[in-house]
Amino acid sequence: MPTSAPPKNRFERRRAETRQALVRAARQILAESGDTSASIQAIAERADVGFGSFYNHFQSKTELFDAAVIDALEEFGQLIDERVQEIDDPAELVAAGFRLTARMADSHPELTRILRDRGLAYIHSDRGLAPRALRDLEIGISSGRFACADATTALTAVGGTLMSLVALRLARPDLDGDEAASDLAEMALRMLGVPADDARELTRRPLPDLA
Repeated sequence: MPTSAPPKNRFERRRAETRQALVRAARQILAESGDTSASIQAIAERADVGFGSFYNHFQSKTELFDAAVIDALEEFGQLIDERVQEIDDPAELVAAGFRLTARMADSHPELTRILRDRGLAYIHSDRGLAPRALRDLEIGISSGRFACADATTALTAVGGTLMSLVALRLARPDLDGDEAASDLAEMALRMLGVPADDARELTRRPLPDLA
């Protein structure tokens, strides 16, 4: 789970644990049904915390569910980062991101469902997948690896394609997810100006295990 600086004392640790329990409960609800109309009482019961604890951490359910989405996307981003840390080429990073995201449907279904249902609204967020993708696009543009001029516009195009891949992967579990991800990653790289042969090769390289 994404974490900040460790709490300094027992009270702060318990407070952090209660907040995380509420966020975890909200994440489960988002992944299972996406129904944000659940009562605060129901959320507190699922989190196994007292009703009054809710307002010690959040002013509203909207704030809680927003925190839950950001928490999930941040965890998603960290998982991807851990597996691509040896890659320096921004084009290969984009390709690996697409392909690993498709595999997350099997290895991390809760995160993938939240990404499918809520990710588009956070495509320009400063947390989660967005800042990581923007960083790689900016490096690719400044180095001449990508031919586009604006990283934010590129993020919109690439992010929208990634969201479509996630939706396809979850809607069609019978589909060859690796092949679909490689094909869409190849198209995204070509859209960014990567030569066709290069894009093809980059999107067929071996990937690390997500387990």
